[in-house]
Amino acid sequence: MKVRTQFAWFSNGLFWRTFFLLTFLITASMVAWVASFRMVERGPRAEQLAAQIVSVVTITRAALTHSAPEMRRELLFDLASNEGIRIYPLEKSDKVMPPDDSPLLPELEYYVRQTLDEDTLFASSVNDVEGFWISFKIDEDEYWLMLDRGRLDRTSSLQWLGWGSIALFLSLIGAVFISTLINQPLARLTAAARAIAKGKQPDPLPESGPTEIEEANRSFNQMVADLNRVESDRALILAGISHDLRTPLARMQLEVEMANLSDESRDGMHSDLAQMDAIIGQFLDYAKPSDASSFMPIDLSGLLQDAANNAMRLSDVRMQTKIQPVLEIPGNSTELERLFSNLIENARRYGKTPNTDCAELDISCRAEGHQAIVEIADHGLGVPEHEHERLLRPFTRLDTARGQANGSGLGLAIVNRIVMRHGGKLLLHGHADTSSGLVVQMSFPLYGQSRRYG
Repeated sequence: MKVRTQFAWFSNGLFWRTFFLLTFLITASMVAWVASFRMVERGPRAEQLAAQIVSVVTITRAALTHSAPEMRRELLFDLASNEGIRIYPLEKSDKVMPPDDSPLLPELEYYVRQTLDEDTLFASSVNDVEGFWISFKIDEDEYWLMLDRGRLDRTSSLQWLGWGSIALFLSLIGAVFISTLINQPLARLTAAARAIAKGKQPDPLPESGPTEIEEANRSFNQMVADLNRVESDRALILAGISHDLRTPLARMQLEVEMANLSDESRDGMHSDLAQMDAIIGQFLDYAKPSDASSFMPIDLSGLLQDAANNAMRLSDVRMQTKIQPVLEIPGNSTELERLFSNLIENARRYGKTPNTDCAELDISCRAEGHQAIVEIADHGLGVPEHEHERLLRPFTRLDTARGQANGSGLGLAIVNRIVMRHGGKLLLHGHADTSSGLVVQMSFPLYGQSRRYG
């Protein structure tokens, strides 16, 4: 699944889409340009080569015709050594190989024959000697004139390939630069949005660059500022309401103590007031902000073991623990203690084993890669799988599934917020071997593996 996800990112990423699109366009443009150039320059190239060949043949023939007989041998030697031009008599017994087929050859032969002679012959080798061979006449005698291929051959396909490869390589570097320039602001915006989703505070995005990017970053920064202000106002309002509510609660507790009530009525009212105070405390815990800069290395195993030991003293809890010692994570010890206490208390209240008055809990803590995995499981009635996500939302209670109606519905929401503030992740699922019970699994980055939390 991980490989498939990485491949999907590789194939669907905007950077790679932009890169491959630019690569395709550049390659197609280069191929079209080369093909067009070779087609357009074929005629002028053939005419130019024909003029060069005709000039060489004409000058050579004139030199041989007007030179003294005793000087011709020396003239032929100079032509061969200095100009790469060789003259041979044309014999009927010559072993002639026709020229190599090329798009340029028909036009070349046409222009040459128009100027020299319609009977002019061309060959790629004569008597197993390779070169560019062309026939001409001096009076009634026929001769071969051989030129080096290097003087006439156009740029080879291998050279074209080399030049094209260099141009393509430089173009790909430009495509990488352009793709990065286009996608970097989007990647930065995506990273900031993910940080917001994880409850982190991203750095402000630069409000510079193209107009569209500048406006998007400015709008995002404004949105982050608005969210922070809303979060601050919400925490302030909840804290104010909780503080204002606790004052009359304290007065009501005093009046209950002083009132002439039966013990049963007094205990009931004390219970109601204690429950109201606990709900107010949950509001404060849920609204409480957390500063990641204050996180310190915390012995997660030790905190979990202490919470388990405290729960073992209760008469209605039976527990099995499997805790790997000394697993350190960066965090706040007070919040983590509250987290484990809430989960164990939640399991004790709502996860009692059917037909018993006791909650059987399994607590484990282990390291997997760079993560510390904590699991707290009960053997109660469990929660339907389709309700797991909803159970983590604030003010949500599944009374029919867990058999209780007390509380504000903030317990697991508070736990989830604490886990997220510590850079972790919380999952709910049932036991692998049975449909009953609820397993709360949390993963935290081990100390030294992550530097940004909360």
